[in-house]
Amino acid sequence: MHKLLLVLLAFPLLIVGSPTNAPDASRAPATEAIQAPSGGKSPGTVSTATAVPAASIQDDALGPAEATGQPVLTFSVLSDIHVEASDKDSQRKLSAALTDLHAVNPKADALIINGDLTNGMPADYSKLQSLLDKAPLPDDVWFTIGNHEFYKAWMDDTGNYRKSAFPNNETDAASIERFLQFTGGDKLYYARTIRDHRFIFLGSEQYRQSNPNNGEDAYLSQAQLDWLNRELKQAAGSQAADQPIFVFLHQPLPYTVAGSQYYLNTRAVIQHEQLKSILTQYPQVFFFSGHTHWELKLPNTLVRDGFTMINSSSVDEPLTDHGPEGEKPAGPDESEGLYVEVYDDRVEIKGRDFHRQRWIPEAQFVIPTGPQKR
Repeated sequence: MHKLLLVLLAFPLLIVGSPTNAPDASRAPATEAIQAPSGGKSPGTVSTATAVPAASIQDDALGPAEATGQPVLTFSVLSDIHVEASDKDSQRKLSAALTDLHAVNPKADALIINGDLTNGMPADYSKLQSLLDKAPLPDDVWFTIGNHEFYKAWMDDTGNYRKSAFPNNETDAASIERFLQFTGGDKLYYARTIRDHRFIFLGSEQYRQSNPNNGEDAYLSQAQLDWLNRELKQAAGSQAADQPIFVFLHQPLPYTVAGSQYYLNTRAVIQHEQLKSILTQYPQVFFFSGHTHWELKLPNTLVRDGFTMINSSSVDEPLTDHGPEGEKPAGPDESEGLYVEVYDDRVEIKGRDFHRQRWIPEAQFVIPTGPQKR
């Protein structure tokens, strides 16, 4: 979510299903219907048929798959780290998360930080680079842009929040250039191959300066969507039909994973209908998103609707469902992320509690990927 925005009212999640108070049924995922619990809530529409909880994982162990072969690929997904030069807590939490992930698997193949790296200030990027330089990292570290990378527009020259002067002489193009300078990239969207698996990274190309109606939502140009279509087609055609393709975007698709029903996120991606239409053609896609900050133990951390969607919570400030009162911070020390193991016949996605250095039992998933999944 957004530290500089007010905490807004949200409605409670169903134990299984799409959110209550969705504008209409057509906005909810078109999956098999499951009757919601009694108590006045509407029926849910989430399918979990191909995503089953893994067996319990003991603290400080890699999990139950050790007895059934070694993974062919391992990586971690963090989001919403929100490193600020003046925020010691954000710095401490990121360092602790990276140290813990290294202890879990010092030979992991990759780390993805999926948006909201900083508040967009040059000093924030400098501090983040310093933290990464000191941390034990995999060889491959990749980034996507989040809405907070555009937040220099809310700051005056002294670094103080100044909403009345938005955009404070900042353009969204300047924010993008600052992000690309940090990452060393030349485009917001790109693809990489890691251990014969395709990783596709997407990113918002506009902020409010280009169009005030963009809000905090991701804007994906037609050029980016066309590129994604080509990239998925090429990836699917060059590998086994059931081999996963991993896609990353900071913002989630609306009315899918935890927190995406919250009215600040009920669009989240301006071109969400086009994006979902493209991804639905590829059931082997695993689509990771952040932005909502909703903690991993909540329902709908992982959702199947034609393809797999996963929420990654937040390293800096996980939020929890607060029922009719909306959402609230899960606690001052809470910090979460994902660790992923890819096998020949399945993907295991494991929620990690960095504060307590243990697995989150409600967020351990095994998703079959071989022919036996049907």
